[in-house]
Amino acid sequence: MILAITGGTGFVGSHLIDHALETGHTVRALARKPQAKRIGVTWIEGALDRPKSLATLVEGADVVIHVAGVVNAANRAGFAEGNVAGTEGILQATRAAGIRRFVHVSSLAARESTLSNYGWSKAEAETRVQTSGLDWTIVRPPAIFGPRDLDILDLFKAARSGYIPMPPAGTRVSLLYVEDLTTLLLALAETADAPSIMEPDDGVPNGWDNRDFARAIGVAVGKPVKVFSTPRAILKLASAADQLVRRRKAKLTRDRVSYFCHPDWVSHKPPPPALWTPSVPTPQALAQTAAWYRAAGLL
Repeated sequence: MILAITGGTGFVGSHLIDHALETGHTVRALARKPQAKRIGVTWIEGALDRPKSLATLVEGADVVIHVAGVVNAANRAGFAEGNVAGTEGILQATRAAGIRRFVHVSSLAARESTLSNYGWSKAEAETRVQTSGLDWTIVRPPAIFGPRDLDILDLFKAARSGYIPMPPAGTRVSLLYVEDLTTLLLALAETADAPSIMEPDDGVPNGWDNRDFARAIGVAVGKPVKVFSTPRAILKLASAADQLVRRRKAKLTRDRVSYFCHPDWVSHKPPPPALWTPSVPTPQALAQTAAWYRAAGLL
């Protein structure tokens, strides 16, 4: 098939393109900047707020997979522009091109839309998809990790020191290796099923206690670790410090503190087993991620 992909230069999107090419698909991918030529990929220079580039992106495609999104913004308006208006833009282009199949990558954060501006924007984007009139599937990944991911890198670096700060005690999270996520997205591209919302994970029942997740990272880097459950008040102070030091590149934003402290980020709506099941155990996937960080000189 010909797949139109947004977010193809990002963490998930780049893995999705790799996997799509490996399985015989042809890709049309949106990119803000010129990209290196690649067999099987047509790069469309543009952005979600540029309708002409979106029309070019979806031209001749069989399926649209919308991966692009904003995970960090200064305020609600920034999230709305990237996640809500951006989703509406690609939906309009998809309808105008006469394409029926639309796979939307959302987030578990959409399930608790009042906790953060990010979660609110992802929920609003989901509403646009659900009322689009297209043949849609919404995928809400939990915490995604794998090679090329820089968001979780700080935890791996902390593990090398032997100490990992984590969210407050009692918080639980589901995990998903990026390669398993791309397998699901491609399976959905090939399946015209009833509209639904799916929450995939690594298959661990009831997810991971964040302390066990931190210890698993320690094993992946070959270091025993001590885990500290961090109270919300301390996380807020750490967020202020991160903003001061890294400014726009800060990862522990006030918005993220809000949903980090929520006790249940466990997936509750897994895809049908006949469609997809995770194939890479999380301990193995964490080890592969650590190996990539080392090879890239990041760890």
